[in-house]
Amino acid sequence: MARVAGVDHEDRLERLWVPHRMSYVRGAEPAPDDRCPFCRMAEGGVGSDIVVTRGETAFVVLNLYPYNPGHLMVVPDRHVADYTELTPAETVEVAQLTQQALVAIRSVSHPHGFNVGLNLGGVAGGSLSAHLHQHVVPRWSGDANFMTVLGDTKMMPQLLEDTCDLLRDAWPQED
Repeated sequence: MARVAGVDHEDRLERLWVPHRMSYVRGAEPAPDDRCPFCRMAEGGVGSDIVVTRGETAFVVLNLYPYNPGHLMVVPDRHVADYTELTPAETVEVAQLTQQALVAIRSVSHPHGFNVGLNLGGVAGGSLSAHLHQHVVPRWSGDANFMTVLGDTKMMPQLLEDTCDLLRDAWPQED
């Protein structure tokens, strides 16, 4: 139990010290940025540290909640929800970046296979369905082990920063 300075008795309250919240109390806390996270990344804002590469109309970013090491997404810069809304140039670049992702991941991780695909709409599993993104997930035989199946826990053997560095170094250079 805590003693309060200048008081002869204990007040029986536990204290959790959170001095970083004083900016909120003083009204100096920045307004939350509720914009689309992919749009922020496209502009070079929050989350850009895990962007692997950028093209003219799209970019490649690691998934913050990866299924496996190297799980990344190919994302058009423009905020569109449906594949049919892409321009021909965006469609080509998303396809090219996806091919390059496969090459880069194969060179650093040697997966046994891949899942590549789009979740169009929330009911299809798209948690950020308002901004189209194509998943590229490297797969290995037995990568869904007992921890995932029984413990609802995914074992990740590599940090996102390390994965990002490996993929950046291995990204195919255009001729």
